[in-house]
Amino acid sequence: MAETISPTRMNLLQRQNQVKLAQQGVDLLKKKRDALVADFFNIVRRALAAREQLTKSAELSYTLLGLTKAVEGRETLEAVALADPRRLEVGIETRNVWGTRIPSITTDSVKRSPLERNADPAAVSARTIESADRFEDVVAALLDVAGTEITLRKIGEEIKKTTRRVNALEQVVIPRVRGEIRYIRDVLEQRAREDVFRLKRIKQKLESAKN
Repeated sequence: MAETISPTRMNLLQRQNQVKLAQQGVDLLKKKRDALVADFFNIVRRALAAREQLTKSAELSYTLLGLTKAVEGRETLEAVALADPRRLEVGIETRNVWGTRIPSITTDSVKRSPLERNADPAAVSARTIESADRFEDVVAALLDVAGTEITLRKIGEEIKKTTRRVNALEQVVIPRVRGEIRYIRDVLEQRAREDVFRLKRIKQKLESAKN
C-alpha cells in the first residue's frame, strides 16, 4: 500500500469523501432492493393466483371440449375453429422502479361474443359456444401467467444485481478505502511526531548555543 498511495492530506480528504459517497450509494441501493423485494412478493402472490386460475380453467375447458367433441363431432368443432382465424396482439409495457424498467404484458380483451368469433348462434350449439368461451379463459390465464413470470424474472435478476453491488461496496470497496485512510493517518501522525521531535532538538541546540 505504501508504494501505491501518497500519504498526503489531500489524498486523505479524497478517500474520506469516497467512503462517504460509497456509503450513500449503499443506502440508496438497499432502498432500491427493499422496494424491488416488496414488489417481487406482491407479484409472487399474483403469479400463484394466476397459476391456480390457469389450472382450473384448463381442467374445465378440456373436460368440456371432450364432451362437446363427443356430442357435436370433431368436424363441427374444426369448422367453427377455422371460421375464426384470430390473431391476438400482445405487447410489452414497462414501468420504472428505482431506475429499473420492469416489463409487463399487455393485450386486447381476450373474451369475445359468438358474433365476434364469426359464429352463427343459430347454427352453433350452446355447448360449442361455451367451450370456446372456456378456452378464451385459458388464453387469458396463460397471458396472465406469462406476464407475472416475465416480471418476476426481471425483478429477481435486478435484486441479485443490486445485492452484488451492495456486497461489493460493503465488503470490498469501503473496507479497502478505510484501510487506505488508516494508512495515510498513521503516516501523517508519524510525520507529525517526527516534526515535533526535530523541533525539540532544534530548540535544545539553540538553548545550548546560547549558554
